[in-house]
Amino acid sequence: MSETLGVVVIGRNEGERLRRCLESVKACGLHAVYVDSGSSDDSVQIAQSIDFTVVNLDLAIPFTAARARSEGYDKLLQEYPNLKYVMFVDGDCEIELPWPRIAETFLQEHEEVGIVAGRRRERFPEASVYNRLCDFEWDAPTGQVAAIGGDSIVRVSAYQAAGGFNPTVPAGEEPELCSRIRAAGWKVWRINTEMTRHDAAMSHFGQWWKRLTRTGYGGFDVERRFKTGVFQRILYSAFVWGILIPLLAVIAAVTAYRYFGVIGAVAVVAGVGAVWLLQILRITIRTHRLGRPWRQSLEYGWFTMLAKFPIAMGSLKSLWACLTRQGAQIIEYKSAVKSPSA
Repeated sequence: MSETLGVVVIGRNEGERLRRCLESVKACGLHAVYVDSGSSDDSVQIAQSIDFTVVNLDLAIPFTAARARSEGYDKLLQEYPNLKYVMFVDGDCEIELPWPRIAETFLQEHEEVGIVAGRRRERFPEASVYNRLCDFEWDAPTGQVAAIGGDSIVRVSAYQAAGGFNPTVPAGEEPELCSRIRAAGWKVWRINTEMTRHDAAMSHFGQWWKRLTRTGYGGFDVERRFKTGVFQRILYSAFVWGILIPLLAVIAAVTAYRYFGVIGAVAVVAGVGAVWLLQILRITIRTHRLGRPWRQSLEYGWFTMLAKFPIAMGSLKSLWACLTRQGAQIIEYKSAVKSPSA
């Protein structure tokens, strides 16, 4: 068992996904704690049955993944104060057995790196187009990067220098932390090594839509408050394609109808549609050149453009929450997984 690396697992209503996650942690021989964010299923009982220390978050304080990670880190270091590295992993992921050793060795050999991640893969990419889209998302560039999301291993000294997770961040807490780690003089790195297997468990369109709404909600909140720049491009693109262009199209179509009748309005709509199709085609071709089959490339192109709308909607939700002084909102896209009866 490693005496320098520990794990914080966070979860909410993950059921059997959590069991697989915790068993993978045990297989790696790592000290760990599990943080539960008010699950209504048997997640806590599952963790206790595998002899995990469980941190139950106070129900009176709003839940965020950042808060769960922060309190889990504090508990882990309280129990194992000599740890040098801490891995954060979501309860719907399984750790690949070689990953902790490879990452720990990398951090030992690269003292300038404060946080490192590897390759996250989707567990069932063939189950739905939405799972495949997640698998696309995980296939991110390696080397020095601005930020990493989800699972990662952080150097304790870098985490403390950056001030740890901000519990008030509703989503996008990892990129926000990465921006402070970089500001503290450390590097953020992704290596080309299998790290975790993720179970998105998305089988219908509504789940995908909620997940992207959460991206917009958290990304806008992070950029509004901390100006990290990490979400700037995706938010700008969502604003242009999801709000500005449709709005201008409606105005142009109404004006064309007023002066030229139905033919004018149809011409405007057709022109905007053609621009959209060209953008989808551009993304499809670019994705295919990266080695993806044509069908998957087309899926990616179509859903990348469609995603502009839920991301824009999430941004507007976040803006409204700010203007009305509402607290952080949790946007869940998964259903609880019931454990099989004994």
